[in-house]
Amino acid sequence: MTTITSVSSITSYGPVAEPPARFRDLLAAEWIKMRSLRSTPWTIALIIVFVIGSAAVAALANHRNFGGSGASMRQPPDFLPFDAYPPAGYMTLMLVAGSMGAITVVSEYSSGLIRTTTVAVPARGSVVLAKAVVTAGVWTAVGTAISTGSFLVSQAILNGRHAGVSITHPGVFRALVASALLAPVCALVGLGLAVLIRHSAATMVTSVFTLLMLPTLFSQSERWSADVSHVMPVTAWKRLVQNWPPDPGSLGYTATVGGSWIVYAVWPLVAVVLAVVVVRRRDV
Repeated sequence: MTTITSVSSITSYGPVAEPPARFRDLLAAEWIKMRSLRSTPWTIALIIVFVIGSAAVAALANHRNFGGSGASMRQPPDFLPFDAYPPAGYMTLMLVAGSMGAITVVSEYSSGLIRTTTVAVPARGSVVLAKAVVTAGVWTAVGTAISTGSFLVSQAILNGRHAGVSITHPGVFRALVASALLAPVCALVGLGLAVLIRHSAATMVTSVFTLLMLPTLFSQSERWSADVSHVMPVTAWKRLVQNWPPDPGSLGYTATVGGSWIVYAVWPLVAVVLAVVVVRRRDV
């Protein structure tokens, strides 16, 4: 009788509620998820080697050109931004960062892990924010390593012709920061698209089209077309890396430095805000 009474008195209070997950716990969980993906370390290692290698190749090409033209005697040397930050290497970085940002979301949908996540943490907006913070942190670190490595390697090669510059040279620091932040910007855009679309193939195609293919449809010859081009991340990156003044004849159609920084801020912000709003309003 005593045992029955004790059990009934305990069960009458119902199940004991667990405390809600703290945001730092969500960050730790998302970091474990990202780190546990087998593709993550290999992809990061390969993209670092590829982009820095492309900078070395571009610098070596100019190294040979200077040797035949006597340009090594220039004083002071010019900063050659597309030797340190070649478009081919950084467009590949945009593709990889956007895809990896998307994988942090679509991998859970494809495996069904998203159901477990939402049951464990009903606050879906917090989960998305945690994913965004971890993604931004990882790709900022990767982008900084790539940007710094690209600059150091390219300038070390160009120093052989006395054409290298220091980080204090006009335009260098802005190009370094813009190139470092390009990766997290694209990764967060990919993450936002993944939350909106939820399907792996469609998300990847949309990410590639939005970041790399769509800007090529707009030229600088017409004002409306130039304005659309200027709000694209790749165009903003090219303007921030560029260290020479725009052509006065096309000044009205040239992106500004301030406007390009705004593009850098708006794209990831809009992507994350839309992702949080959408995930709160629909079923898994």
